[in-house]
Amino acid sequence: MGDDSQSFSSRQSEWSPLHTRKRRQKIEVFNEVLHRLRELVIEEASELGFEDQLWAHFNTLPLRYALDVNTERAEDVLVHKRLLSMARDPLTRPAVDVRLVQVRPTCDGNSGNTVHSSFSKGGNGLPLDSIHPPPAFGASANFELAYEGNESDAQDENSSVSRKSFSLRPMHEITISTKDKTKLLSGLTCLMSEIGLNIQEAHAFCTVDGYSLDVFVVHGWEEGIDRLRATLVKEIPYIEKQSVKQELLSPAIGLGKSGFNIPSCHVEIPIDGNDVWEIDANLLEFEYKIATGSNGDTYKGLFRSQDVAIKCFKTDSLNKDMQREFAQEVYILRKVRHKNVVQFIGSCTRPPLLCIITEFMSGGSVYDALHKQKGVPKLPATLKVATDVTRGMSYLHQNNIIHRDLKAANLLMDDNKVVKIADFGVARVLVQSGVMTAETGTYRWMAPEVIEHKLYNHKADVFSFGVMLWELLTGKVPYAQLTPLQAAVGVVQKGLRPTIPSHTHPLMVELLERCWQQDPSLRPEFSEITEILQCIGKKIVEEERASKKRSLEE
Repeated sequence: MGDDSQSFSSRQSEWSPLHTRKRRQKIEVFNEVLHRLRELVIEEASELGFEDQLWAHFNTLPLRYALDVNTERAEDVLVHKRLLSMARDPLTRPAVDVRLVQVRPTCDGNSGNTVHSSFSKGGNGLPLDSIHPPPAFGASANFELAYEGNESDAQDENSSVSRKSFSLRPMHEITISTKDKTKLLSGLTCLMSEIGLNIQEAHAFCTVDGYSLDVFVVHGWEEGIDRLRATLVKEIPYIEKQSVKQELLSPAIGLGKSGFNIPSCHVEIPIDGNDVWEIDANLLEFEYKIATGSNGDTYKGLFRSQDVAIKCFKTDSLNKDMQREFAQEVYILRKVRHKNVVQFIGSCTRPPLLCIITEFMSGGSVYDALHKQKGVPKLPATLKVATDVTRGMSYLHQNNIIHRDLKAANLLMDDNKVVKIADFGVARVLVQSGVMTAETGTYRWMAPEVIEHKLYNHKADVFSFGVMLWELLTGKVPYAQLTPLQAAVGVVQKGLRPTIPSHTHPLMVELLERCWQQDPSLRPEFSEITEILQCIGKKIVEEERASKKRSLEE
């Protein structure tokens, strides 16, 4: 292979000391793709320097690209390489490819983390009984899981037949590459829904130089490949423009009943020297780092001999989004006071040090506690945590504040194991109309109406609470087998919800199902949830007493 081989071999030696399974798999995938392309006698694969170009393609994308790509269809890698190249040129952006694919999921339960494709294939590398190639990414376990979420009630003997016939239907695989922007991906999923497409699988990647490679397997289009591609090419620039606007404009917010009024995104971070919440940075003592986030780090520190948590924002890469998040969080925290909401101490609003100071929660996060303990959490402890959360959330909603990112990782505990709601970076005051439209939060916990950019209100927090309650009951991450995007697609398109363990108390099952109703109006208020949790607690005590009494009588 001449110079190409030597240059790749030298890079390969840089990887070898790491001895990580996934990185070795990446090299294996690269070698298999290269081998197959040369076997197919593709002219591009024989050109001088191609091996370096192919390796650069793999390196510009996340590691999971190599782990998920279907190596039986090595030529798809060339399509991705070509689309990314087109996306980097403003004259050929957005780059869109549409083709028919045949999906035939296997039932072996593989997760897609193997080098070889997870699709059933005949000798020609195509799915059995197929006239179309398989999708570019093999994720049969996820595909099966999506069906389970959509067909959980199908118990008749013909259900397996209908599933098989459905999975053998040709679908469209859409691959889009363009300049990556905030909210672009959610805009693309909304666009597909608007033109009548049902997303069955989705894979989203972002290159190190800021370009997207998004792949969707969809059904529901009957007007031909060329028409679908032309529709997407026409509409995507509009989605991109909307994404740029969302980077510049904050979500619709206004004056609530409580009188709280958050400044708009056009307002700079307040630096009023008379602000009683303004803290002199010289009075802060930093001790050690306790958390790292995309916008900055959080430290354990001291302020006037008081233990505090200091959340510092990265000022060297400060943009309007980060500035707005900082201002919003400061504004909300300085207005709220409740025993189940983390207490605000003050803030430093003068660059170069931008930070938020809150009480130090020595008990750490509920998420960490869940994943450190062995076994399933005890129900009384779960009820106690959940009740603390509902009381804090009820207070926030009474003051027209929507948290928008409720999950175990954003719940902190003090010395006495009192749980407090934290991280108000994406919280907002509800507008007077009672609805909002901006997508935010974390996909695995996000309400379907928020994912779809539909109008939503405080009931979006109730949905997230339901998923969080499932977290507390199981000690697991919701939809762990799926990527966040696949989870979002499943929640919206297939009514997917976390699987409730069979041993769960019937009253808890009923509460979970009410919280994550698709229709927000059917979800309970947090004040009602508090009462339900208290009733469940009493019921459990009564059941335990009755059980002990029966044991004594026996």
